[in-house]
Amino acid sequence: MIFKEEMIFKSSIEKVWDLLTNPAMTKEYMFGCEIISDWKVGSAIDWKGKTEDGQEVVYVTGKILEYQEMKKITSTTFDPNADMEDIPKNHVNLTYELDEVDGGTQLIITQGDFSEAENGANRYEESKNGWIDLVIPKMKELLKE
Repeated sequence: MIFKEEMIFKSSIEKVWDLLTNPAMTKEYMFGCEIISDWKVGSAIDWKGKTEDGQEVVYVTGKILEYQEMKKITSTTFDPNADMEDIPKNHVNLTYELDEVDGGTQLIITQGDFSEAENGANRYEESKNGWIDLVIPKMKELLKE
């Protein structure tokens, strides 16, 4: 149960990287959440947003596992608000890989493996549908695709 999607943006690698790492940009496509990290391997990565009543909340938290500027980011992801134990098997990896191609930038998004995680099948489906139906179309819109 691994979600993987490849797409090509008719944008520079710098613009796609900014889309993925700039909190002001992530807020536009990731359900109002700003990505917060110092981007060092081993450091925290949080997706912070606000509730309907304006309270700040961390919706997803994790740790940076790999970071290559303008190339690749891998982090763990875990919803601290979910009704599940905060143990390693419930954290799934999220990887962004970028590569320059003719006419733009290829982005490969990989998330998983959900197979060992608690409520894995539902989490996989929710993640897949969120990426395909909501997040990726908004990313393309922001990059004027």
